[in-house]
Order: sequence, then C-alpha cells, then structure tokens
Amino acid sequence: MGPTAAPAAAPVEVFSDDPQVVIETRGLRKRFGEKTVLDGIDLTIRRGETVVVMGASGCGKSTLLRTLIGAYPPDEGVVKLFGKDFNKLNAVETDSVRKRYGILFQSGALFSSMTVGENVALPLREHTDLNDDMIDLMVKVKLELVGLREAEDLLPSQISGGMAKRAGLARAIALDPELLFYDEPTSGLDPIMTGIIDGLIMDLARTMNVTSVVVTHDLKSAFRVADRMVVLNEGKIVAEGMPHEIKGSTDTFVRRFIQGPIEAKTAVFPRSALEKGRLG
Repeated sequence: MGPTAAPAAAPVEVFSDDPQVVIETRGLRKRFGEKTVLDGIDLTIRRGETVVVMGASGCGKSTLLRTLIGAYPPDEGVVKLFGKDFNKLNAVETDSVRKRYGILFQSGALFSSMTVGENVALPLREHTDLNDDMIDLMVKVKLELVGLREAEDLLPSQISGGMAKRAGLARAIALDPELLFYDEPTSGLDPIMTGIIDGLIMDLARTMNVTSVVVTHDLKSAFRVADRMVVLNEGKIVAEGMPHEIKGSTDTFVRRFIQGPIEAKTAVFPRSALEKGRLG
C-alpha cells in the first residue's frame, strides 16, 4: 500500500508588513442569501491616501464600506485595519481600533434631540476622560474646522442638509482619527455645498494626514478629491489607479460608467431646423 497523500495546502494570504498600510483586504467575499455582493476583493490603502470607491448602484461599494468598518463580517477572506484582523479581535481590542477611525454617514446621522454641539461632544464624553471645559473647547475647535461655529446650540431640525453633513463630519473627527470613512458625502447637496464638502475632505487629508475612504457615485466630486480610485462592478474591482489612469481606462464598463451611454447624451440640432419647425 502506497504512502498516504498529504492534504492540500491551504491558500496563503499574503499581507504587507508595511506600517504605512492602514487597510488591507484579501479574498474578501460577502453574500446575502444566494447573492454574492463582494466577490474576491483585494485592496490595499496606505496612510495619508484619499481613495475613492465608485461604481453603479448595486455594485457593492456600500457593502464594502460596511465590511471595512466591521458592521458586516466577511463570509470569506480577511479584513485588516492597522495591521489587525478585525474579526479576530476581542471587545476591548475592537473598541480600541474603532477609536482610530471616524465615519461620516450619508445623512449625517445626527441625534435629533441633541444640539449640534452635543452631537460633536458625544464621542468625547463616551471615549475620553476630558473634563467639561476641555470637551467644550474641543467641540468649538472641531466646529470651527468645518465652518459651523455659529450652529453649536442649534438642533439638527434647525439646520440645512449641508450643515448637517458638516456637523456629522465634525463629530467624525472629534477623536482626531487616523482614518475617515465617507458614505456618499455629497449626496443630495447643491454644487456649492458639494464643493465645500470636497474642500473639507481635502483639507483634513492634508492638515491632519488623515487616510480617507470615500464611497460616492458623484463623478465630479470623486475626481476632485481622489488620490487613487477603485471602480467596482458586480462585486469585483474592475479598475484601480490614479484619476488620470481611470479616465484613460480602456475597460468597457469603466468608460461607460464615466462617460455615460451614448444614447443618454443630449442631441444638438441646427438652429435653422428648429426655426422651420422641422422637429416639432
């Protein structure tokens, strides 16, 4: 009888030991029922980068964000934040990692019964031993950074949508995080307010050396703030690179996503034809 065959070796997950790597995923898969929403995501994000994740509705970008922050456990693969496998940490370790990142939710997610200042103060009260005077000072500093000092005593119902986004951002940076996640930060905003939010994202990255992950479908905003871009389609990364590389991509989906379908472009007719009523 011949020797027993050795069991097949498990696939080796190769991770970087570079301390500048903040986020790393390998073979990341997430399913809901029979639907695979994330299908083998390999992603590396380095300290100080602003990485934009974009794609059509249903492509998996919001699910990716929620998996990165630990809201969804992966069904396969590994997610590492700051070199630690998020899903192998105990409660104390998980809390320690979560203090190192902030999240700007799509709606701002302010508590309606609290003033803007109280919303910003909440993480400071929950996670630090600062006294009231120091917390009050920190709240004023964070609101000043987002241009909302005058709104400190207002309720969320008394401010605009754009102001709510900025208040949510002030709360997200209350603990001076190393990493910021933005979930559709410019959704529902007018062009002026979109420019303000984009400016804040870039300023925070520059002045605080914050690593940023921005999930958005807003192409103008994406190309304005990104150092690097990731394009998802059907749960897979179909393109990754600097903004000019994404613009120059030859991938059919990427070109269609960026430029829009030909049939959606506005038709232009000669003035003379319109004046003669030929198109009426």
